Amino acid sequence: MRRFPQFPLRLALLAGCLVFCSLAASAQTGIYAEFSTSNFNASGAGRQYGPTFGLYHNVWRPPFLGIGFDLRATLLGSGGTKAYMGLVGPRLQLRPRLIPLMPYVEGLVGAGNVQVGGAGSVVSKTALAYEGVAGIDWTIFPRLDWRVVEFSAGGFSSLNASISPRTWSTGLVLRLP
Repeated sequence: MRRFPQFPLRLALLAGCLVFCSLAASAQTGIYAEFSTSNFNASGAGRQYGPTFGLYHNVWRPPFLGIGFDLRATLLGSGGTKAYMGLVGPRLQLRPRLIPLMPYVEGLVGAGNVQVGGAGSVVSKTALAYEGVAGIDWTIFPRLDWRVVEFSAGGFSSLNASISPRTWSTGLVLRLP
């Protein structure tokens, strides 16, 4: 009976553990707060303002990239016109080493409550919300980034695209050690 050598198996197991631990050690978490302005693209709804805040976690950081997820809340509008959303989704960040700019893209999905309209016709509904996001962070201090600009376009699934916010944001990001 032929025996398989134990050394290569143990070496492969050790290498796998080292790779897994190094991936966890290179993870990066950031918390952020932004000022946002949005056009709902709906009749009777003007430009809305409010905060966006959340956190991202880059689970895997191969050279020049950050791959992870983002979890955020957006609270736009006041009075009779507003959209409150909680979203989560994947995140891809480009991390060039020579310049302090870090562009990123995200695809987010979650729940949102939207209310638009005047006294005559009001749309108020909680629905599935979705958003595509692109932005640029600029490192201004070792752990502090300025979110120079972020653009997001999204919608609410059961409102037949009658409300599709286009949002511009800027803010600060604190990267945790």
